[in-house]
Amino acid sequence: MPIDWFPLWLSLRVAVVSTAVALAVGLWIAYILANREFRFKEAVDAMVTLPLVLPPTVLGYYLLVLIGRASPLGKLWETIFGSPLVFTWKAAVVAALLHSLPLLVKSARAAFESVDRSYERAARTLGASEWRLFWRVTLPLAHRSIFAAAALAFARSLGDFGVTLMVAGNIPGRTQTVAVAIYDAVEAGNGAVARTLVLVVSIVALLILTLANRLSPR
Repeated sequence: MPIDWFPLWLSLRVAVVSTAVALAVGLWIAYILANREFRFKEAVDAMVTLPLVLPPTVLGYYLLVLIGRASPLGKLWETIFGSPLVFTWKAAVVAALLHSLPLLVKSARAAFESVDRSYERAARTLGASEWRLFWRVTLPLAHRSIFAAAALAFARSLGDFGVTLMVAGNIPGRTQTVAVAIYDAVEAGNGAVARTLVLVVSIVALLILTLANRLSPR
């Protein structure tokens, strides 16, 4: 039976986009948590980490309430783009982001907290702004850990199943990711297709984890 490779390419596309968004948002959150003291700081950290421990069905329900067609965000999206957000590949990106962002934030926060503060203090005494300090001092010193965290976030995005199924659905050729395709193949008794997709995903995940280990600071 010929194998449809669309789910794999879609999963890679979703993982790339969600990892890029996670980097843009997660680095800012991680930097704030690592370098600022404010009220309810640990509560914010707990909220960011929460998706890692909640069941996928709970997360999927929250997303359906948040971005569904009846929600303010869902209505705004449909007004701007002319189509609903749910049951599209973009909803799969949101689902993957929900699981990859906490992983990236936790790893990036640890990386920022491990930076030698003497370099940052020296930059401040030389008149560097916080923005310049982040890009020219803190981020270069923590870049290996950040790249490793991004690789792990990519791998996590690649394998999301439960939340993706609830908010993006299982539409072949449109929203069916590789994890959902494997589930479908097993349910349909297509062992050869399931084994092939499982092997490919396992190899990709192994390569990503090897890259993450190589990028981790010694």
